[in-house]
Amino acid sequence: MPIHFKALPTEPVRALQRGGPDAYGYMPELKVSDGDGVPCRHCLKNIAAGQGYLVLAYRPFPKLQPYAETGPIFLHAEECERATEDEALPEILESPDYIVRGYDRGDRIVYGSGGVIPTGTIAERTETLFGRGDIAYVHVRSARNNCYQCRIDRA
Repeated sequence: MPIHFKALPTEPVRALQRGGPDAYGYMPELKVSDGDGVPCRHCLKNIAAGQGYLVLAYRPFPKLQPYAETGPIFLHAEECERATEDEALPEILESPDYIVRGYDRGDRIVYGSGGVIPTGTIAERTETLFGRGDIAYVHVRSARNNCYQCRIDRA
């Protein structure tokens, strides 16, 4: 089953890059990358040393509800191109493992779907989850800090 890794949509990212408030109503913090582990969730590439980036609270769900986790993410401070949706593992997924967790059509965690998965088997695990009838999409999150990385949908 083909899958697509999906970056954050461009419209809300541009609003943040232009000074709009984050999920908590605060202005994103501006930092300068040291080039070590600063993954942009829009282009799905690491932010190079010396480049500006934003730190902000992000909620990858359409509305507030008990399972709508909000957490910190990074974005390029300057506009970047959104990553194409395809089945290739995004550049930012360079840790040895990640949390891979399924959500239903109501944007609720599907219990029993989550686990810490070796990076090289994320696609295989996602295809297994999509074989179930109750998984609408999958999140990839940091295994160490639970930070949102990207979404995976059926192609």
